[in-house]
Amino acid sequence: MTQSQVGIVFNPSKISRADLEKAWQEAGADAAVSWFETTPEDPGQGPARDALAAGCDLVVVAGGDGTVRAVAETLAGTGVHLGIVPQGTGNLLARNLGIPLTIGPAMARIVSGEPRTIDVGWVETDGGERHAFVVMIGFGLDAQMLAETDDDLKSRAGWLAYVEAMGRALAASDVLELTVTVDDREPQQTQAHTVLVGNCGTIQGGVTLLPDAAPDDGKLDVLAISSDGMLQWMDTLRSMVWENGLLRLFDRDRKAASTETVDHHQAQTVRVELPEPRAFEIDGEEVGEVRSFTASIDAGALTVR
Repeated sequence: MTQSQVGIVFNPSKISRADLEKAWQEAGADAAVSWFETTPEDPGQGPARDALAAGCDLVVVAGGDGTVRAVAETLAGTGVHLGIVPQGTGNLLARNLGIPLTIGPAMARIVSGEPRTIDVGWVETDGGERHAFVVMIGFGLDAQMLAETDDDLKSRAGWLAYVEAMGRALAASDVLELTVTVDDREPQQTQAHTVLVGNCGTIQGGVTLLPDAAPDDGKLDVLAISSDGMLQWMDTLRSMVWENGLLRLFDRDRKAASTETVDHHQAQTVRVELPEPRAFEIDGEEVGEVRSFTASIDAGALTVR
């Protein structure tokens, strides 16, 4: 551990400071530590800014996906390293980066692991809000599933709560006429009920939706799904499980396959315009409804330990 000053931002509803202090000591760290708590009103941006103001050159975040995203948003482009102790339901960035999901091993990795530079996505919605994302954004099945998930069941059953919400999400997913602009190309009209834009490709339950996505390739991966009816959903599942799943285990250079109901693209920027508002998610957190959004990639903006 070469850092001279470490800040630990933690969500006290997820983990105690005492547990973190114990894991930090057991990991053999000897750097000075400053502690910063999140609140329901501030999931991490403010505490992360306080850590930067205190001169921290490593900020460890202990919490769920919302806390990780908030801290990453603040650290992006600063050169300050991010450490992750995953304490949420999805733990999406941790899963995509292979970070241990238990406290001790995660802290040990922060102390002795090699740093990795990853990209950060930025999204601006029609409401004028601008947010960072490190995993995935979008609307449709994934966002609707999050909106339909019962919070009490989520706290008791973890990611299985998303399975319970899947049926209701499917019922609420109807195909829309969209306008999609990729990089500097001409806007295109398309049909879809789900559009996801990702920096990483795996969501809850280990399901890979964006098989070409890599957190350090300087690209956004875009997935549009238009399946409507049992036969089309069977085609979609076949594409995801077979062509974009099992076949890639034997051919690592195989690119994600598009079908009549599943369309894959890569881009630096993408703009999506909807005819009506739809529930929208950022890194596994449902954040309300949008009618349009523009996403872009900031290559190599964050270093993770």
